[in-house]
Formats: sequence, structure tokens, C-alpha cells
Amino acid sequence: MSEKTPDHGIPFADAVRVWLRIAALSFGGPAGQIAVMHRILVDEKRWIGEGRFLHALNFCMLLPGPEAQQLTVYIGWLLHRVKGGLVAGIFFVLPGFVAILALSLIYAGYGNVGVVNALFFGLKAAVLAVVIQAVIRIGGRALGNGVLIAIAALAFVGIFAFAIPFPLIVLAAGLTGFIAGKLGSPLFAAGGGHGNAGAGLADTESALGEGAPAHARPSLGWSLRMSAILLTLWLAPIAVLLVALGADNVFSQIAVFFAKMAVVTFGGAYAVLAYVAQEAVQNYGWLNPGEMLDGLGMAETTPGPLIMVTEFVGFMGAFRGDSGLNPYLAAVLAAILTTWVTFVPCFLWIFLGAPFVETLRGNAAVAGALTAITAAVVGVILNLAIWFAIHVVFQQVEVLQAGPVTMAYPVLGSVNLAALGLTLAATVAIFAAKQPVLRVIAACAVAGVGIHLVSAV
Repeated sequence: MSEKTPDHGIPFADAVRVWLRIAALSFGGPAGQIAVMHRILVDEKRWIGEGRFLHALNFCMLLPGPEAQQLTVYIGWLLHRVKGGLVAGIFFVLPGFVAILALSLIYAGYGNVGVVNALFFGLKAAVLAVVIQAVIRIGGRALGNGVLIAIAALAFVGIFAFAIPFPLIVLAAGLTGFIAGKLGSPLFAAGGGHGNAGAGLADTESALGEGAPAHARPSLGWSLRMSAILLTLWLAPIAVLLVALGADNVFSQIAVFFAKMAVVTFGGAYAVLAYVAQEAVQNYGWLNPGEMLDGLGMAETTPGPLIMVTEFVGFMGAFRGDSGLNPYLAAVLAAILTTWVTFVPCFLWIFLGAPFVETLRGNAAVAGALTAITAAVVGVILNLAIWFAIHVVFQQVEVLQAGPVTMAYPVLGSVNLAALGLTLAATVAIFAAKQPVLRVIAACAVAGVGIHLVSAV
């Protein structure tokens, strides 16, 4: 394809500054991040119209991985070809990567210090309230009829009671919705969960215009070349690690696990966390449930996708693993490796599929699959909320095994009254007082330190 300057009149340097600004403001999870992008790109800059913005978002919702980051790649590519997509996507991740790496180093070195423990004690209570909010918000949006409620309930029972792997739940739900959509069932017809767009900025009034730029027209040859390059960048390091270190080495395990996760991460970060917790905590033993909450607290309070919590998981896995390297060096290398294998596929999905995205418009089968997956995700997030609640509010948890059913239940006499009170306060602040999430998280962190100092006196 020709690399001549696009005719929309938006200088690449201006776009770089805008992507930096969006990256710096990308707090609050995907909903907040998408709102920031919409405000800047559609309302303020008027670079892209309402219809095209939502169409791109719906396409990204169909893909595994963080939809907000993929949306930046898509729009960056739409404006300035490959270099635009690369810059937009990398900038969106970079601030969060640096921040979580710094926090992970502090956590690994000083996590047992009383004040640091107290800080994360407060964060856990706030994070639990945020996850509860996610269950209610996504459930209210996604469960529009009895069939979708049943899918959510089955997903919850499957992962909570039978420990069915998250990828299988996604696959089963997606296949159900795809077939139902193919058969024309109205129960699975949805608009991607984003509601009515309203009038907004018309595509014809935006700088990009209504028609597709020349470089955005489908080209199988271009897509295959880009896919080959990105597949090599993604999979080659994993192959090298497996050959050089063997499958049992902690770096190989991290690379394979998070590469696999990148393919099945439908439904956003909260849904994926259940899968990551199930494997990283119970299978690999890289960290314990409380530390998983600490990592989510880091991701909630730093810019970038919430899925950046995986960087912390990989960091701690290598920090404690037997790699033969200095633990801090191993942990930093693992953080880089985790981020690489998690996010390179995001560029692959966009550059491979974006030129053909118009063919998905109005596809009932694809819309049905997305609707069913979103419903299943509600059940998975509910499981995550209960899992978090048990480990935040109670100091002792026991596991009951009855045939194929595995149930984790709290020892009621081990309730932590301070944690319960702080969680209730955070929940009231978010739901009743409508306080911003970041303010609640900061207040809980301060309260955690305050409780520690009072109890130490």
C-alpha cells in the first residue's frame, strides 16, 4: 500500500501528543478510558465521528484482550497507518507498565513492612467494592432476558463450584450465542453493550470523514504480511525460552501461560482475573489470594489497562521462582516478558482484522456470540467478587471437596472487622455517595494506614 500522507489533515506529531495525553488520563478501567478517548477524539478534536468510533469499539469488543487499548490501536491505525497504531497502542500501555514495575519492586522489597501492608490492606477493601460495582454495572447492561441470566448463572456455577476453566466457559457461551444468532434468535440480538449512541458528531463532519481511507481498504496480502511479522515477534521469544530453558523453567511457564491468556481474554480484565487467579494462585503458586488483590489495587490506581495486573503476577512469579538469577533481575525480566506476550497479540488482532471490519457490521451470528460471552462474563465476575470477599473479610478459608464440586468457604469466627467495615464504607461511598473510584481507593489506602497506626499505639 502507498505510504503517502493521509488527506485528513491531522499531523502525525499532533496525534502523538494526543495519544500521550490519553495515556496519562487512562485511569478508571475500560469504561473511563473509553470515555476519555471519546471526549478527546470525538467531542474535542473532532477527528473521528460518533458512528465510526462506536463501530471500531464494537469490533474491539469481539476480540480477546483489553478493548480500550485495542481501540487506540485501531483509531491510531485508521489515522496514520501502522506507525499510528503502534504509537497509540504502545503509549497507552507504557505509563502503567512503568508505574506497576516500580510498585512491584517496592512491594517485593518492603511488602512485609507494617505501613506497606496497611496501605494494601486498605486497597483491598476498595478493590472489592469496585469489583462489586463491576458485577452490577455489567450485569444490568448485559442480562436483558431470562436466557442471558441463565447463561450467567451457569457460568458462575461452572467456575465457582466445578472450577471449569475460563476459556471453556467463554467457548461454550460464544458457540451458543453464535448458533442462536445464526438461527435468528432475537434473544441474542444486542448492540454490543454500549447503548444508544445518540446523534453525536456525524462521520461526515469529522476530520476523517465518512469513507474509509485508502490504507483501510481490505488487502489480504498486507494483512498476511503484518500477521506473519507480529506472530514471529509474539511467538519467537516463547519458542526460544522453551528450547533453551525447558518447559518447567519459570520464564517458560510465564511466557506460555500469559500467551495463552492473551488468546482467551474475552470480557475485560475483571473476567480474566478469575482465570489468572485460578491458575497463578492455585496451580502455579506464584502468589497468594491476598497478593492478587494487592496487584489489582496497583492496576486500579495507575494509568493503563487493568490487565496490567498480569505484569505484577509475572514479576512475583519470577521473584520467587528458581531461575538461577538475582530475584530482582529475574522479576524485572519476567515483567517485561509478561507485558510483551500479553500485548503484542493486541496489535496482531487489529492489523489482521481492522481492514475487514466492515464485513462484521450487521452480522447476527457474531453479535449473538458477543452477547452470550458478555452474559457469561457476568457470572465469572460474580465468582471473582465472592472469591475476593472471602479472602478480604475473613482471615481463614477452608476448602470443601465433594466429588467434582470444590467449594471454598470462610471460617465465620475469623471475620476481620476492620476489613469488613472498610469494605462497607467503600461500597457506600461508591454506590450511595457516587464518589469517584480513584477517590475511594485513595481514601481506603489512607484509612488502612490509619488503622495500622492506631492499632500499633
